[in-house]
Amino acid sequence: MASKSPYSHRDPMLKKRDEFEDILEERRNSSDLRYALRCYAPVLYKGVTPCKASLLKTMVLQSDQLHYVIDQVSKETGEAADVIQEEASAILEEMAHRQQLSTVRFFAFTLSKAFKALFRSICVNEEGIQRLQQAIQEHPVVLLPSHRSYMDFLLMSYILYTYDLALPVIAAGMDFMAMKFVGEMLRMSGAFFIRRSFGGDKLYWAVFSEYVQTMLRNGFAPIEFFLEGTRSRTCKSLTPKLGLFNIVMDPFFKGEVFDVNLVPVSISYERILEETLYARELLGVPKPKESTSGLFKARKVFSEDYGSIHVYFGQPVSVRSLAQGRVNRRQFNLMPRHIPKRASEETQDFVNDSAYRLVRAQEENMVLKPWVLVVSLLLQNHHQSQTAGQEQGMALEELTKQAVWLRGLSREYGAFLHWPDHVPPSEVVSSSLSLHQGLVRISDGRVRLALGEQAGGPVGPGESRGAATPEEELLSQAVIVLSCASYRNQVLHVFLRPALLASAIHTASSAKKEEVYNSFSFLRNMFSNEFILCPGATVQDFEEACYLLVKTGVLQVSQQEVLVTDRGHKTLAFLTAILDPFLQGYQVVCRYLCEEATEALTEKDFIPAVQKFIVKLILAGSLRYCEVLSSDLQKNALAALLRLGAVRKTKGADQVTLKVNKVMVNSLEDTLGGKLPTQKAVLARL
Repeated sequence: MASKSPYSHRDPMLKKRDEFEDILEERRNSSDLRYALRCYAPVLYKGVTPCKASLLKTMVLQSDQLHYVIDQVSKETGEAADVIQEEASAILEEMAHRQQLSTVRFFAFTLSKAFKALFRSICVNEEGIQRLQQAIQEHPVVLLPSHRSYMDFLLMSYILYTYDLALPVIAAGMDFMAMKFVGEMLRMSGAFFIRRSFGGDKLYWAVFSEYVQTMLRNGFAPIEFFLEGTRSRTCKSLTPKLGLFNIVMDPFFKGEVFDVNLVPVSISYERILEETLYARELLGVPKPKESTSGLFKARKVFSEDYGSIHVYFGQPVSVRSLAQGRVNRRQFNLMPRHIPKRASEETQDFVNDSAYRLVRAQEENMVLKPWVLVVSLLLQNHHQSQTAGQEQGMALEELTKQAVWLRGLSREYGAFLHWPDHVPPSEVVSSSLSLHQGLVRISDGRVRLALGEQAGGPVGPGESRGAATPEEELLSQAVIVLSCASYRNQVLHVFLRPALLASAIHTASSAKKEEVYNSFSFLRNMFSNEFILCPGATVQDFEEACYLLVKTGVLQVSQQEVLVTDRGHKTLAFLTAILDPFLQGYQVVCRYLCEEATEALTEKDFIPAVQKFIVKLILAGSLRYCEVLSSDLQKNALAALLRLGAVRKTKGADQVTLKVNKVMVNSLEDTLGGKLPTQKAVLARL
């Protein structure tokens, strides 16, 4: 039975979660060949028979919607409709999947070998699988996995094959298609390829949307795509991209299907294959192009231990139930269904709100390992030691003690924490440190980040250099810090709302509840490109944060005041420190725009220029966070400033220039830094 809404309980500790089963256990004890060649007969939606690729293409090319757009494009361009029909056929040929069971079996065999070499276990919630099996038979299904690794879509298909469920048809980027041999293998295992952007190309959009909707309307296979649009290089959830999500909602709005089941899936990696690659990308080292040769060069990963994976299939969410009382579907009956119609503001708001809530559902079911707590403490210690000029690192015993304290706090806040309670905490912490030995060093009973171990900044494989410059040493350290931050980021959704409130208390001009709320509202608005904060839920988030901090004895909240208790200071210090790198990062971006930006600053030059400015500040000792070198943080800060009107884009002939309102940017920087006289003025502008 699909649930109405992915809202969480008021008290997150009351949230019931399923048990897990390790699907690799059986693979270690039986034949991989027998597993790959076994009888595979999944049940489909309403018992439909699988659709041949050629029939699907015919259905798309003969659809009324596509013919309408072809006629429109023909009138606009003056080209013959037949020529445009051929163009549509070529687009579809390039895009379409051609799933073949023989290829699926090949992947089942090879992935079994690979997964057993890479991972200790792949744990799946079987109750979620049973719910999915039921959902597939009732209504068309859309699978929405989180996206942290290239491994995600292979893993999803592998799990569904293991449980004899219908294999999904998966939206993949064109860059995969360029991989010789592998691209075609992916196509034959269910991938369809789409351009990363297709702007105002009406024909491409029409072919793409009709292809997806034909599969959805007929229930030929579950459709799978990543709501975040791309892999998260920082391991925190990205704000949802709505293009494909709008397409899968459309058949319900138009009454072409009775309902659609949306299934959020949370994939949690104990250790991410791409951890160093992501850190280098965030520092400006270009992403390696997807290639088959690159895949074979990556074989050395098989000698490493990547711990375990947890995959949690969430409650199917009924679009029909979600839309009840929110969307008036009569508006879609005012013209023929095949004529494209711009969605009303009401519908757009509903789609946007639903997307955010589904990403929140993904976050809530992310399984967190002890390492994310340990590394959060190590990062905070690193920053504090730098500021105070103290010895780097923590005594192992003290680190363990603090990790146990943080374990309790995170569970109170509803974290889905996988901490083996039957194992002594010292062993749990030591095991975590051992798995991530590339990021930490232990000597004389002290644990510290592995900084200064790989002199010379983020260079590519096979490159060499002489003595490292200060800039190169800094970038080398930043690779470690950003890799560690990516694991700390996995727990941010648990602490985010209490951390926003802790920072608001720190910056508010008094303990008055209204002042604290205004400060909270300002920070929440500022960071709404950075974190998953559902639109229009400021009051709800403030109340949740107050509830959690009161429940854990940190605050006393009355109608008029928000007061910190004597025992609350330690928790507040942790919460403000976890958000501090983001506050500092946004302030530095504001500072750059006020002090250094010229009238000719282009959007393309913004990230390199800001990174250069930050390197200069860190080397001069006036900034302590390597984390602010992250291009992701800088992009999000710029997006926030554009949204707030403090920066605007001006399109020229061949480039986009950024125009900065320095008075407003300076005002925002002051408010982020807790300089309170300007806060009310800034809030008024927002």
